[in-house]
Amino acid sequence: MGVLLGYRLFQLLMLPLVGATASAAAAPPGCRRRCGEVDVPYPFGIDPNCSREGFSLDCNKMDGHEKLFLSNVEITNISLPLGQARMLSEISWQCYNVSNNSRYGYVWSLDFTNRPYRFSDVHNKFTVIGCDTLAYIGGWKRNDTYWSGCGSVCHNEVSLVNSSCSDIGCCQTAIPNDLTYYEVLFDSNFNSSSTWNFSDCSYAVLLEANQFEFRTSYITTNQFLSNSSMAPMVVDWAIRNETCEVAQRDITSYACISEHSECLNSSNGPGYLCNCSRGYQGNPYVAQGCQDINECDDKDRYPCLGICQNTVGSYDCSCPPGTHGNPLNANCTADQKLSSPVKVIIGKTPFTLTCFFVARMSMFREIILIKRELKHIFFMDTGGEFGSGLIFLLISGMCIYVIFQRRKFIKIKERYFREHGGWILLEEIKAKERYFREQGLAFKIFVKEELEKATEKYDQNRVLGRGGHGTVYKGDLEDSRVVAIKKPKIIDESQKNEFGKELLILSQINHKNIVKLLGCCLEVEVPMLVYEFISNGTLFQLIHDNNRASPFSLATRLRIAHESAEALAYLHSSASPPIIHGDVKSSNILLDENYTAKVSDFGASKLVPKDEDQFATLVQGTCGYLDPEYLQTCQLTEKSDVYSFGVVLLELMTRKKPIYFEASEDERSLASCFILATKENRLMEILDDQVRNEGDTELIQEMSELVKQCLKFMGEERPTMKQVAEELDRLRKFKQHPWVPQNTEEIESLLSQPSVDHETYYH
Repeated sequence: MGVLLGYRLFQLLMLPLVGATASAAAAPPGCRRRCGEVDVPYPFGIDPNCSREGFSLDCNKMDGHEKLFLSNVEITNISLPLGQARMLSEISWQCYNVSNNSRYGYVWSLDFTNRPYRFSDVHNKFTVIGCDTLAYIGGWKRNDTYWSGCGSVCHNEVSLVNSSCSDIGCCQTAIPNDLTYYEVLFDSNFNSSSTWNFSDCSYAVLLEANQFEFRTSYITTNQFLSNSSMAPMVVDWAIRNETCEVAQRDITSYACISEHSECLNSSNGPGYLCNCSRGYQGNPYVAQGCQDINECDDKDRYPCLGICQNTVGSYDCSCPPGTHGNPLNANCTADQKLSSPVKVIIGKTPFTLTCFFVARMSMFREIILIKRELKHIFFMDTGGEFGSGLIFLLISGMCIYVIFQRRKFIKIKERYFREHGGWILLEEIKAKERYFREQGLAFKIFVKEELEKATEKYDQNRVLGRGGHGTVYKGDLEDSRVVAIKKPKIIDESQKNEFGKELLILSQINHKNIVKLLGCCLEVEVPMLVYEFISNGTLFQLIHDNNRASPFSLATRLRIAHESAEALAYLHSSASPPIIHGDVKSSNILLDENYTAKVSDFGASKLVPKDEDQFATLVQGTCGYLDPEYLQTCQLTEKSDVYSFGVVLLELMTRKKPIYFEASEDERSLASCFILATKENRLMEILDDQVRNEGDTELIQEMSELVKQCLKFMGEERPTMKQVAEELDRLRKFKQHPWVPQNTEEIESLLSQPSVDHETYYH
């Protein structure tokens, strides 16, 4: 113990010396910190001895302009807080030469081995453009070989659609985490001769998905190559290869040397990042780099509509005396007052008293005033004057009652806001404001009155749906946005303080098949959630509602299933931290105007109490979908979502509800009915007529095998959602393009390494 204490004291004594040494090494005189339009903060550097090992860059002049490079790759932006850099990725291409009936082209590769960079699996997608084009992306992932790819088809120009990258002229596929090397390969055996008359070139590149929008002209012209054959790409960087815990043991090499800084483990490969603590900004990688933010000088980033006072690491915002409200997101309003004067005669002396005067006094002065007036009343002349004194007493009492009730109401709202983590949420929003702006995200904390007005005080005509967790209303905000407002029934009391912070994590989910969380209201007993409004109802209604049920093709069912699976796979694998949905069912899959699937209520498990008495109430809304293993352990896992999704697949295949009480006891559960039917070799009997008519035996059998794997009793025996999504994508393409199986063994072997083993999970 004494040795450990001595070591810690030695570390503390050495910190100033280490900070000074690191600072001197980090930013000696003459170090350039800008190249052209790009800032170059430490640990990066341009000149000798101006960067941390592995972070040296080059500043070269091209066409009279300075540009920043890593070897031959141009860097357009570096972000310290996000641990990201934007680079320009070269586009690989392949064209057909009509004159000599040959192919020619260029393929690009990039190697980050032994460097601090990783290709971002969250922001990038491998994108292929062309007609009848099959391209692969290969790389290294922690010494393992990785291969994936996608195929893009089109038979003529008419079939192409702008902004749609969904396998017709354009396709995209995700990449894995911790990828350090990538190269492109075109499949020259893929026959595309029928399209050479209008599309003689194909392209493949790893690019930032949010910055890409498909244009039909990319197929018929060389427009996609017009921007110097480059596309934007995001890379994640970190101090490799230690965790925070390990790195902090060696203060001579630990990178987070500024006071008021903190260490965060990298989410993409081994390593860590440094960030300034909450309330500070600057460069945590240099001594004294993190400086206190004077929030009061920046009203745009740190709003305060009252009196602002800067504090160390934070700021206080309060309403002026005589006013009340939440000055962080609304104007302060004057304490309640009555404008009409009340004329009271005591004895023979007339005087005027107003509730405004009473309301603006402090509570102590108000009580003294009333005591004085009572004294006058009980010592005054009798007669009509006594009645006037009584009126004064009643009005004064009413004013005091209104003041007390108003203050009590405000305190209750402030208590709920604090208990639900409102202040923590506000700080997190401020700290991540730049990230939200760069990603195009928005999250608002609504006041109770805003949502009451939006829903006409929760009018029953505005109810969109009711479930085990709460009621959802349609709301019209003052800025003309239409939203869905959910009023949950209960909240886990043990997780109240983390509620706001968890909501902010959920609000950062940005996926085309996931409903966006726009905000919340925390000043009520049970917090309310505000989502984007999806107009076309739910998948449950499409399948089961007799008033709107109509035939819909097997291809549409497969597409909706694939889109929903992609959304759940994103929550499980790409969200940071990973999110368990917790309530997967067809009524939580919404459909927009194009019948595109939008998964809603993600993260519902965070609202689910662990108390067994409350648990019994919550499961009523999801009967038929619940993982049997969850019913035994009361522990939600990612494999719980997989089981529930298997039931959704069954609904799509059979058009039967998860629970139907009119059936016999053995077949009331759709899952049990399916398992029994497969055992007795009568699967076709329970399928929907349209599925039987459109699907060939092989496709139906493979869909059945996928459902069977999802419904395994033991969670560890089920596939992951990512594997389910990839299998559905394969089945969907099989349905669209029956020629694919002609070479399935080779293609599947390339596409399945290492992420999916179809033999293990589905056959």
